[in-house]
Amino acid sequence: MIDLRRYAWLSVAAAIATILLKGAAWWMTGSVGLLSDAIESFVNLAGALMALWMLTLAAQPADDMHPHGHGKAEYFSSAFEGFLIVIAAVSIAWTAIDRLLHPQPLEALGMGLLVSVVASIINFATSTVLLRAGREHRSITLEADAHHLMTDVWTSGGVILGVGLVWFTGWSWLDPAIAILVAVNIVWTGWQLMHRSTAGLMDISLPAETLALIDQRLASYATSGISYHALRTRQAGRQSFVSLHVLVPGEWSVTLGHDWAERIEADLREVIPHCHITTHLEPVEDPRSMEDQGLDRHAP
Repeated sequence: MIDLRRYAWLSVAAAIATILLKGAAWWMTGSVGLLSDAIESFVNLAGALMALWMLTLAAQPADDMHPHGHGKAEYFSSAFEGFLIVIAAVSIAWTAIDRLLHPQPLEALGMGLLVSVVASIINFATSTVLLRAGREHRSITLEADAHHLMTDVWTSGGVILGVGLVWFTGWSWLDPAIAILVAVNIVWTGWQLMHRSTAGLMDISLPAETLALIDQRLASYATSGISYHALRTRQAGRQSFVSLHVLVPGEWSVTLGHDWAERIEADLREVIPHCHITTHLEPVEDPRSMEDQGLDRHAP
């Protein structure tokens, strides 16, 4: 598999750049909205560093203690990032409420907004690269980081809009009000990341569309006298696992049955790259072959 850590390093560099830019924008303007944006960039940095660590761990080969590999480490990264997002949201809301109760005039808004726009462009470009890589290489860590950065882009857009409105209208309360909306928005993002990570740690099955493709490929073997049941799947980071029982005519030799099982496994790997497939041959005429039909999660 391709080493994905270079994408994590890209995320780290983008986070550091946006922290400096957004921090400068807050320092110039005194805007609590821009401060909330800068705080979220610290969350981005923590998430990027965690992603780097977990991608390094997930890339390690299987060993005696972890025979299925270390792919699940990626879920810890996205869960950690989700937790940090919630903590940042609480901090943003606390600061915004205080500013709402004790309003202060904003300064140097034009320059502050310009700096914030540059930071948002950096986040947008980084998010686009990470999302493309995450989907191509089936990495929940990169996808989570990309979605978080894209949320940061929309968040920054809201903050920039709020500060701009303060600039034009003179209504200082708009700045902390929008910061509170930002906090609510990123809490939802954090919750989604933690929920998806929990599902992965609980061995969630492959997506429904992938299961449909598997069924379609397996159904094509019916004309050769081959059927299947006890199909089970799970996802562990970039690695997918599929197990199934293959029912073949009892008069077939072990070699012939094994050849067909190998053909089925190769066929399924075209549908699911980097997939570990386990097949179990059973004679279709033997009633005992049907005793494990309870393992079926859906009808073939």
